[in-house]
Amino acid sequence: MVIDPVARRTDGESVRIAKDVLCAGAGAKICLPEGPEEFAQALARRGRRHPVVVGDDRALLRAVSLLHRERELAGVPLSMVPVGPPETVALSRALGVPTDAVAAARTVLDGGERPMDLLTDDSDGIVLGGLRIPCGDGAGALPGYAAYGAPGEPAMHGATGAVAGYPGRAAAPGGVRADAADPGHRGWWKPAARTARTALSLLATPAAGRWGAPRPGAAEAGGGRRGRVPAQRLRLRIEADGALLADLDRPVRGVSVVPGAGGVGDGEAGADDPAGRPGGLAEVVVHWPGEERPIRVRARAVTVSGADFHYRADALVGGPVRTRTWTVQPGAWRLRLPRQE
Repeated sequence: MVIDPVARRTDGESVRIAKDVLCAGAGAKICLPEGPEEFAQALARRGRRHPVVVGDDRALLRAVSLLHRERELAGVPLSMVPVGPPETVALSRALGVPTDAVAAARTVLDGGERPMDLLTDDSDGIVLGGLRIPCGDGAGALPGYAAYGAPGEPAMHGATGAVAGYPGRAAAPGGVRADAADPGHRGWWKPAARTARTALSLLATPAAGRWGAPRPGAAEAGGGRRGRVPAQRLRLRIEADGALLADLDRPVRGVSVVPGAGGVGDGEAGADDPAGRPGGLAEVVVHWPGEERPIRVRARAVTVSGADFHYRADALVGGPVRTRTWTVQPGAWRLRLPRQE
């Protein structure tokens, strides 16, 4: 059991409850890392034990990123006990993990492993919940968060190949920096320019705003800087499994890619399964300026090209890049979730 130090500081009572439930139900080795190196060491020294992460979404993303970097992700089932304010565990909730400490701890003991899709990009980054290229003229509200794999509504975003939340641990050039943190993470790194609440508001819940609209406290993004992407219409070439969805001669307002679209007909994927099931496909949505109906397709690989553009994965801004390809990796990782009746 790896207990994130931020969780210990922000909600020690939930951490204590989770420890009591887990230790009463199974033999558990408690690890209390105080920094990124200790976190990585605790995960590396797990032996045959199944890792249980106690913390917020950043802690989950950190664990997944480390295992992916070591090419051990497919063979290591993960369990998660979300601890933190609602906006910091939105990804865990979207993936189907209970956000109550007791329910989550019982899921660790009694739940079942479920294979989950993720996206990998050509810089070895990963995305768990979805990604979004924010652009446009500010017209038209963004869809809200959805359950993992639900069609038509981009879910909470995931991390990239860098160790999420660690300062100075950036992805490959043009990738997403992993040093955007909220003030609650001061024990591990210097305070970031945004709080986690502001970072999540950048992903635009229904009350938060529109494509490309300014957000309080945001800074310019680019060259490894964190913040808001300036509102603009982007001219992008977007291909899904080789099929052309948009070209440079027509600007787009936004693009979203969400893994876990496993259904066949419209509205089927994820409808009966709130956590989704890996289907080897991602739902790709291209939003046009104005009121024109967006294009929705399902594909295994998505390539976006154009003049320097940014993208958002999790609460982080990536880029600028001129081309990037994301590919669905079906069932690439396993997460313990409540058993279905």
